[in-house]
Amino acid sequence: MPDVHRQTARGAAPHRVAVLALDHVIAFELGIPARIFESAKAPDGTPLYRVATCTLDGGPVATSSDFRISVDHGPELLEQADTVVVPAAAGLAEAYAAGRAVPDTAAALARIRPGTRLVSICTGAFVLAAAGLLDGRPATTHWRHTAPFAALFPQVRLDPDVLFTDDGDVLTSGGVAAGVDLCLYLVRRDHGSTVANAVARTCIVPPWREGGQKQYIELPRPATGAGAPGTTAVRAWAVEHLDEPLALRDLAARAGMSVRTFTRRFREETGSSPGNWLTVQRTERARQLLERTDLTIDQVARESGFGTAASLRLRLRGRLDVAPSTYRRTFREVTGPDRA
Repeated sequence: MPDVHRQTARGAAPHRVAVLALDHVIAFELGIPARIFESAKAPDGTPLYRVATCTLDGGPVATSSDFRISVDHGPELLEQADTVVVPAAAGLAEAYAAGRAVPDTAAALARIRPGTRLVSICTGAFVLAAAGLLDGRPATTHWRHTAPFAALFPQVRLDPDVLFTDDGDVLTSGGVAAGVDLCLYLVRRDHGSTVANAVARTCIVPPWREGGQKQYIELPRPATGAGAPGTTAVRAWAVEHLDEPLALRDLAARAGMSVRTFTRRFREETGSSPGNWLTVQRTERARQLLERTDLTIDQVARESGFGTAASLRLRLRGRLDVAPSTYRRTFREVTGPDRA
């Protein structure tokens, strides 16, 4: 995989991202890579990525909506890319399930240079799997299509519950907006939390979404009454006081609700329990402190609300599978010298 960290740190050209638009491409997924990656800037405003779109023959393609798109590139663009993204297209999963491979995709993907990072969004995973690029690797796709995917590609280690998978140089996302989560994750992996969080703020999306696709499977959000109070203000307050004890009953009292009502309303609004949400926020705070400060691990644990270094290590290993000191060494290479 190209070493994006050191390329950009040394002022090299932006990381090149090629997006392959198939016929009947879903416009939302097609736009995700450009919107996320092109929002990523170095401190001096220099773009960190350059995104271009291609089709299998360089000609226009239909979208899943009532318009077509024209592009400036054909499959030769794939030969020049550092990362290739394959978004979803309408009917893609059904075509493969019916034994109809998309013409020319295998030839196009064969043009990709060894070591190029491969990314799929939603049912784009079917294209990578059909080309054998996911064999033996973890992968996911939209939860509606995981059953036919598993039947078609038993050699792929399908995980139907996660928002995205990362196997180094091959990454896949679940359905639709999970592509946003994956592209933000790649920005974070390439350039650290500071850049990724800035992109998230620009795009008005959460920098890190907890949980997986399972929480979205045929679970419509319960309706709330008109004018009903929410938990937004309490969540905003909690983020500013993560270093303090934040008991559920105290948060509920601040919202003027019973614990039961607060917990229900919190889950309706965030898709998570208050406890899990707090752990995610504290983990994010710890990551920022590890990347951007010289605080000791004990100080980071206290400032982020985990209390002790042992608790911080447990949480970081549980969620990121990495120790705090290892995380700091990895990401301080991107964001600055490690003086700790």
